[in-house]
Amino acid sequence: MNGGMEDMEHDLNNFTVLYQEDPLFEAECMLLGAIFLDPNIIHEMILEPFHFTQKRNQLIYKNMKELQLAGKPIDFVMLTKKLGNHIESIGGVKFLTDIAGACPTTQNIEHYQNIVLEDYKLRVLRTAAVNFLNDQTIEKAEDFYQSYIYTQEIGKVKREGKRDVLFQMFDEMYEDHGSMSGINCGFKDLNSMMNGWQRSDLIVIAARPSVGKTALALNFAMTCCKEQGVVDFFSLEMPEKQLAKRMLSDLTNIDSFKWKNPYRFFSETDQKRATNALGIYDKWNMLVHDEPRQTLSDIRARIQKTKREYPTKSHLVIIDYLQLLTITKRYERHDLAIGSVTRELKQIARQYEVPIVLLSQLSRGVEQRADKQPKMSDLRDSGSIEQDADVILLLSREENEMKSNYKSEVIIVDIAKQRNGPTGMVKLVFDKRYSRFRDLAATNKNTPH
Repeated sequence: MNGGMEDMEHDLNNFTVLYQEDPLFEAECMLLGAIFLDPNIIHEMILEPFHFTQKRNQLIYKNMKELQLAGKPIDFVMLTKKLGNHIESIGGVKFLTDIAGACPTTQNIEHYQNIVLEDYKLRVLRTAAVNFLNDQTIEKAEDFYQSYIYTQEIGKVKREGKRDVLFQMFDEMYEDHGSMSGINCGFKDLNSMMNGWQRSDLIVIAARPSVGKTALALNFAMTCCKEQGVVDFFSLEMPEKQLAKRMLSDLTNIDSFKWKNPYRFFSETDQKRATNALGIYDKWNMLVHDEPRQTLSDIRARIQKTKREYPTKSHLVIIDYLQLLTITKRYERHDLAIGSVTRELKQIARQYEVPIVLLSQLSRGVEQRADKQPKMSDLRDSGSIEQDADVILLLSREENEMKSNYKSEVIIVDIAKQRNGPTGMVKLVFDKRYSRFRDLAATNKNTPH
């Protein structure tokens, strides 16, 4: 017992041997020593105490951070006093003295910080890998993948400095970068209010069943494809063939009912138009993922793959719909699970700089009100959705619909939330025969009286 205590004391105090033989220990000591040398350097560090590999170094850095937050000087005397009785557990005053003299210059601090962060990432991945090998389940595999994603975000440095941002703003004032800063959504009034789909935004589109959520999302996807963009369409409810028929119905002006049995219902003209439309659809970068059980990990992986294959193209992501996403982790309440989904989708939108259009259902509370107009509180598990979404569009039917012989109806698109723009209502016309939405003004102009 006494021999073990003596060995531990020897290891704690044998600073020189550890410093010379362990590059990671050297890096950690250089970082801590740099703070003694120049206390202001701690403001430039992105490290947290748990990033350090040794408990004593974690304790020292934690107390340095606490002194920083308290606005107190970080020096040998203040730190010794702050550590109090814990000072013996780190190797005593001698170890602190060795640390204080370990760093001759702060010039290479970024290099040593990267060494510590890289080792921390490997420790996280090793732990996750061991957990998976000991319990080889899908849930543990998901945990390992999430650990990998987590490590990719550690230590990321902002790519653009203040001067870069200012130059971009200057260019925007004096150079024409086009009429829209975002991706064209295909509708004049929506574009004028939102300036297109903004990259890194999470856009929630919510409605009761059969109001046209999926059809509207397909219209957005078609506009992006027509303008040489690429779309990742995650369909958790409909198979790809059904979605394709809806888009082809719009392209060809062939009633969607005929697509149920084209061999019997198509005329010769319909066949020619359909054949031509198939060729157009084939050239589009429309990537439909229609597996019924899809997780956030599946979505992230496919977005990353698309980004790699089409790095320069406008990229739109559509998910149909929120409540059908497979959640692999267990949560005490359903709203907490939904909150984890919307939070991560917002992170994915920012990480890959893509707009994500997320379809969602509204609760039955809408139908119980006299005006039938939806509100953000009608969103299922609305708290987290309202918080994480940059834009929320609520769809509803107009009470006085257009004439029934045109087989179309007016849909109100309520921009209930827009983090960086105005809110208000836009009216579109939904023609179910062709799964087609159009601007109301354009439809009125073309409608015979």
